[in-house]
Amino acid sequence: MEADTVKRIGIIGVGEIGRAIVMGLCDGAEGTNGAEAASGADGPPEVFLSPRGARTAAELSERYEGVRVCADNQQVVDRSEIVLIAVRGQDRHEALADLRVADDKIVVNVMAGVGNDDLRRTLATDAPLVRAIPLPAIRERRSVTVTYPSHPVVDSLFEGLGGALPVADEAAFNVFSALTGTLTTHYAYLAALTSWAGHHGIAPDDADRYIRGLFQGVGRSLSDQTRSLHQLAADHETPNGSNERIRTTWFTPANSEALNKALDDLLDLLSDLRGRP
Repeated sequence: MEADTVKRIGIIGVGEIGRAIVMGLCDGAEGTNGAEAASGADGPPEVFLSPRGARTAAELSERYEGVRVCADNQQVVDRSEIVLIAVRGQDRHEALADLRVADDKIVVNVMAGVGNDDLRRTLATDAPLVRAIPLPAIRERRSVTVTYPSHPVVDSLFEGLGGALPVADEAAFNVFSALTGTLTTHYAYLAALTSWAGHHGIAPDDADRYIRGLFQGVGRSLSDQTRSLHQLAADHETPNGSNERIRTTWFTPANSEALNKALDDLLDLLSDLRGRP
């Protein structure tokens, strides 16, 4: 199967990530490099959704002409060339029970903490299995997706959805998986800033609007890959200024060590889960 000839993609488990992948495949962001690789020269691929997550699946099938909801998970597999499994890890045995996956399919495993050896035992297939970490921004084709092991078809698919980052082994994959666990902490940090402003008499809507604008600017600066993250931080600081004061008094060595420990603990958990039933 050539990367640019994939025309049928199935998704089992249509939650937030499943929805984002469908949106990235079917519309995405105009002008994004590699968009043609995801959608193909003749438009987006056909997408087959499991009935799991029925409300989201129905909404997507109504919105996009090439998206269909299947009667069951077996029909998703049978109609697709690539099958993305996006159910919650704890639900995988129920969702995938008795599923027959032919060896000529490609299976993309996006279940956090579920290794490919575990999934292969569940599916009892010799089909290629690839782990991936798609993030919600994939809906706009602006998310780099980590994959393991590298597979030309899967890597090409994600390259067209914002970028692919193949890694050498499952240990490296788990490091990137742990990093994704920091995402909601960032949102909670921004919410804490708006709450602080509210305690000092700022209207909640005004604080929310300002914080969003402030950090959207930070997000745009991250696209400048000519400067390291340390350099970006330095460029936004004035010696003895406000930014330096908050960084050095709040993000202390003890604070940094606590973050490292939280990530180490999560990495240990993810590594332990790889072969757990």
